[in-house]
Amino acid sequence: MQTIFNSWTETEELVEVLEEVQEQRDLILYNDDVNTFEHVIQSLMEICGHEMIQAEQCAHLVHFTGKCGIKRGSFEKLRPLCEALLDRQLSAVIE
Repeated sequence: MQTIFNSWTETEELVEVLEEVQEQRDLILYNDDVNTFEHVIQSLMEICGHEMIQAEQCAHLVHFTGKCGIKRGSFEKLRPLCEALLDRQLSAVIE
């Protein structure tokens, strides 16, 4: 009997397990009195991959409630998104 190992499949499975084990965080966008709706919407679409309607809804939630969770994932995945939002002068944190 011959055993065949597929390292690609094993690697995929290991990555999936590691992602499940990593603590999930939230990328939070806070309201400010500086940025326009258009800037916030465009930034969410370009950086976070939001569709137009999702970006608009997030922008309104931020405006009316003061903050909005815009993305969920591991710290490692959220960090570059947060930094890109901060580079655009938006108020964002990972919680």
